[in-house]
Amino acid sequence: MGSHGIRPEIVLLGDSITEQSFKDGGWGASLANAYSRKADVLVRGYGGYNTKWALFLLNHIFPLGSPKPPIATTIFFGANDAALLGRTSERQHVPIEDYKQNLRKIVLHLKEYSPSMQIVLITPPPVSEEGRQRYAESLYGENAMKLPERTNEVAGQYAKACVEIAKEMSVWYVNLWPKMQETDGWQDKLLSDGLHLTPEGNTVVYEEVIKVFNEAGLSADKMPLDFPHHSQIDGKNPEIAFQQEVVTRAGACTIDKHVFV
Repeated sequence: MGSHGIRPEIVLLGDSITEQSFKDGGWGASLANAYSRKADVLVRGYGGYNTKWALFLLNHIFPLGSPKPPIATTIFFGANDAALLGRTSERQHVPIEDYKQNLRKIVLHLKEYSPSMQIVLITPPPVSEEGRQRYAESLYGENAMKLPERTNEVAGQYAKACVEIAKEMSVWYVNLWPKMQETDGWQDKLLSDGLHLTPEGNTVVYEEVIKVFNEAGLSADKMPLDFPHHSQIDGKNPEIAFQQEVVTRAGACTIDKHVFV
């Protein structure tokens, strides 16, 4: 992770809810818009993944010794870990104590990767069992399994565990499970299939994440633009603005005006 430019990066690590976050109205897309020209928002979402499988990603996405780590990373797993044993998605199930231990391992790796990086754990969202059933029937008709492969009660247990680890590890967190249920009719307003997010559901995630980023000192409004605003560039001597910008950001460094011709 990291580039050779001066623009900082924010990484979104998670399952399909993160992978889909750059769809129209997605929470990742909204973050990218909020930090436009100030920070690059990078999506590292892996549909169907749980925390056990996510451990295999860490050294590839966050290699130790990186010269330019991100300024923040969100960790958004648990929806698949909470899949029930004996049901259609049991392959993704991770016992809750293992889920907690996996989150610890992820956070510890990220802290070793960058002690200064802000880490935000995001809990799994609530589950609409009726919505999941309707979705299964739309795919399989009469062959759809009648017992839910996820329940809201169990999702809440994993959300509670996620918050416990965030507090234990002294990192930021967003507790989506109760927050989303504050909305009347959340089952259909915020969830498209009982699990994944509608545009309105994405808005809730975005608002909660941006709130935490602001509390963590990462307000987009207070971050500098990447390279000078056009109003600061002298039409006859444009190199001056770029020289001042680079010196401000990176110390003693000059840019020859011919580089930008």
